[in-house]
Amino acid sequence: MKFFIIILALTFTSICSAQFISGDDKLHFGAGFLISGGTYTLVYSKTKNKKKAFWYSLAASTFAGLSKEIYDGYIIEGRFDTGEAIATSLGGLTASTTLQLFVGNSKRRQMKHLVLVN
Repeated sequence: MKFFIIILALTFTSICSAQFISGDDKLHFGAGFLISGGTYTLVYSKTKNKKKAFWYSLAASTFAGLSKEIYDGYIIEGRFDTGEAIATSLGGLTASTTLQLFVGNSKRRQMKHLVLVN
């Protein structure tokens, strides 16, 4: 029975198509990641506050994406692409979340190690 379900699933996946992600959206994601990562590092090094660093870095990448799309859409007479603005914000969200999870936990680990050794 499992074999038939797998075969059936594979036949349906061959006719399915995924959404296309353009190279420009990947660049916007990377730019949002870099902007957010830099902002998080700067704010956290100054304040040592993870929440403030998270929100400032997410806001910086979102602001950068929106301002670039507003510039393209209304000043250059192109078009406002919401997908690119969302890609920039998602890159910022990825960097902010990753850094929030892994930055600033070394003291806690060292304290656990000291407690276990003593």
